[in-house]
Amino acid sequence: MIITSNGHQTMVAILEDDQVVEITVERERQRGVVGNIYKGRVSKVLPGMQSAFVDIGLERDGFLYVTDVVDTLGAFERMEGGDDDDDDDSHREEGGNGSEPPKGRDKADAPKIESLLKQGQEILVQIEKEPLGTKGARLTSYVTMAGRFLVFMPTVDHIGVSRKIEAREERARLRGVVRQFREKEGFTGGVIIRTAAATRPEEDLTNDLVYFQRVWNEIRQNVESSRCPAAVYREQGLVAKLIRDLLTDDFSAIRIDNEPEFRRVKELVDRFMPQLSGRVTLYTKDFPIFEEYGVQSEIDKALRSKVWLKSGGYIVINQTEALVAIDVNTGRFVGKRNDRLEDTIVKTNVEAVKEIVRQIRLRDLGGIIVLDFIDMEERKNRQKVAQALEQELRRDRSPSKAVQVSDFGLIIITRKRVKQSLERVMTEPCPYCSGTGVIKSAATICYEILDEVRKVGAELDGPGLVLRVYPDIAKALKEEESAVLRELQETIGKIVQIKADPHLHHEQFDVMAL
Repeated sequence: MIITSNGHQTMVAILEDDQVVEITVERERQRGVVGNIYKGRVSKVLPGMQSAFVDIGLERDGFLYVTDVVDTLGAFERMEGGDDDDDDDSHREEGGNGSEPPKGRDKADAPKIESLLKQGQEILVQIEKEPLGTKGARLTSYVTMAGRFLVFMPTVDHIGVSRKIEAREERARLRGVVRQFREKEGFTGGVIIRTAAATRPEEDLTNDLVYFQRVWNEIRQNVESSRCPAAVYREQGLVAKLIRDLLTDDFSAIRIDNEPEFRRVKELVDRFMPQLSGRVTLYTKDFPIFEEYGVQSEIDKALRSKVWLKSGGYIVINQTEALVAIDVNTGRFVGKRNDRLEDTIVKTNVEAVKEIVRQIRLRDLGGIIVLDFIDMEERKNRQKVAQALEQELRRDRSPSKAVQVSDFGLIIITRKRVKQSLERVMTEPCPYCSGTGVIKSAATICYEILDEVRKVGAELDGPGLVLRVYPDIAKALKEEESAVLRELQETIGKIVQIKADPHLHHEQFDVMAL
């Protein structure tokens, strides 16, 4: 793990086998809001969509589905008492990033949104997904808070254990620790025991529970004292969350170039996994740490659409509002002398699989991702590529699913999107092309000028016309599109002067009387 911080921006890179696989950015002025808890006010109820908009004080109202609604704000007060230690672990129980608390009802039995919420009603909500584009944040009223070993859910009454902890004796021991604390301290709410809790001493679990109890009491006090809308809890910073959720014995080193951040990380590691404390080091060279370890070059590449493969093939990644399209091409790779075309294609596709998954993780692409592999004729080869993809996706900590939908190499991946992609964080739409990536050709603009002059030329007094255009358009009218200029003069029977103005947009032009 490589961490760089300058007080305004913190960036974290995770390397696997000396390759950058994840980049996370947090800017002080643009801190993410996922995990934050708000006291909001329902601004609109939509019975037709069984959802509601909630004003939480951000630029756009958040969006809340009926299945994510606790009956009322008073439901939190009714969570007092009750003990449900059932052993049903059918729901996802890992918690933290990518976790979902158990929903209290089946869709068939769920009440209507209009019976749960009214316009103007106050409600406690948590942000599940960042605002994206014109969409507001995705909300839930099933609040969760993640610790190192446990996940706290104040709106349910359940003790669950991660499925990855398979030993029955260990599962029973961990449940017993949580149950004993609940009974002794009057602790209410649900708890999910994370995989990291396996074999950990009782003290580690109780420390998380004490922390949850303190924070939840503070949240309740903030709810009572705050005027709606208001933030009543803010999620920890980027580095603290990553150390909490990701740190394992697999990390060989954590290098940090900022001394205050180094001290904070050192304290966190000493608390969570003191045996790894020696792997946290302060980077003191003047040379930027991201350039020292080749991270900056990977970031630069991740902001481009084309990614070259070692064989000479390449992939093209296009991110749109609706989905992400990834196309695979053989490029300069022609295979070996005795290879069949099918063999060359398969080699390119298999090589592309590993790079595609790495780029998905690196760029943090989410939602619907369509992969267009090179067409393969043999079914076994298509299966080989699909299996390679599934194997690589297991390395991704974000939940995803791949579906092969055609015999022509088309595969769709659905990947949970929690925050904005690297491209959305580090770039903005081009003010010249408005983010489309294309502008009208010079010929197209010349023909538009011809149509405009035909429409308004007769209404302009004077012996001639002045066309104020961008320099490239002026050049086109005088050279390759000179026939358009002649036709203009013949059509209106007046002199047409061309004035080049570099301050105009490429597609902008003005028609004025001389």
